Amino acid sequence: MDAIVQEEFGPPDVLVARDVPDPAPGRGQVRVRVAAAGVHLVDTRLRAGEAGGPFGLPELPMVPGREVAGVVDAVGADTDPDWLGVRVSAHLGPAASGGYAELAVTDADALHRLPDHVSEVDAVAVLGTGRMTTGLLSLARPRTGELALVTSSAGGIGTLLVQWLVANGVDVVATAGSTARAASAHGTVATAGYSTPGWEARLAAELGDRRPSLVFDGVGGAVGRAAFDLLAPGGRIVLHGWSSGSATAFTSQDLYTTGRTAIVGLGPPILALGLRRLADEALDLLADGTFAPVTTRFPLVDAAGAHRALEERRTEGKVVLVP
Repeated sequence: MDAIVQEEFGPPDVLVARDVPDPAPGRGQVRVRVAAAGVHLVDTRLRAGEAGGPFGLPELPMVPGREVAGVVDAVGADTDPDWLGVRVSAHLGPAASGGYAELAVTDADALHRLPDHVSEVDAVAVLGTGRMTTGLLSLARPRTGELALVTSSAGGIGTLLVQWLVANGVDVVATAGSTARAASAHGTVATAGYSTPGWEARLAAELGDRRPSLVFDGVGGAVGRAAFDLLAPGGRIVLHGWSSGSATAFTSQDLYTTGRTAIVGLGPPILALGLRRLADEALDLLADGTFAPVTTRFPLVDAAGAHRALEERRTEGKVVLVP
């Protein structure tokens, strides 16, 4: 089968297309003929040799990737044969790999059946990304009529957050690297591009006396701090990443003096909600049309190009590899 193999840590070019032996499912497992494989920002950091969060560095050589969707084409011992021929999606696990390939093996317990009207590409876009989004929403508890600011609104999580918030009566300020990318989020009350100096002052002027009572921050750094400073007194910020390279910095004194609340949307708080439940909720939202994933697709053999574009912020929504 065709697969992407990584033999060393380094830049995107360490991801090389190779012909490798077909994997075989073990006891309680299935093999999926992959129609779509998800690419996550953490994949790029692991590829570069940077461990982060719950992810340790993988053993090399390996086939990267943890999110797949396709059709079950083989089952292992003690696995229900009724899975054969079923369209499914699966997260291979936080420490697993093997998704950047034509065939991938996973536990049958990890499978989600796909409705006929849901595509494999869309299903992959709401696996890890969608369950994180539903987890963040569970922690934040947005209220109808409040104003929420979403950083990185053109990214995988950002686009889904905006869609859910708008659908549930929350007013949204969409921000992204450029105003054009932020404006791609439909139904928002304001947009801002934070690559232009002074964006936060212009946004504050546009909003007038109104301030966000909720911020979803996956960027961190100076952007995250600016979003924090835009929060209304008593508002809350949900921290779920630092694509800028550093986490949003503030002090306990900042929280005390403004009455703001900081919610960590990574690690234990998300895990406590149950990853399987969050993934099921995300797929239900996909099935009913609340989630309409934005995707940037690359052929499997160009996984290096996909990583490069993601790192350079040249993608929209979820990055997906298609064999």
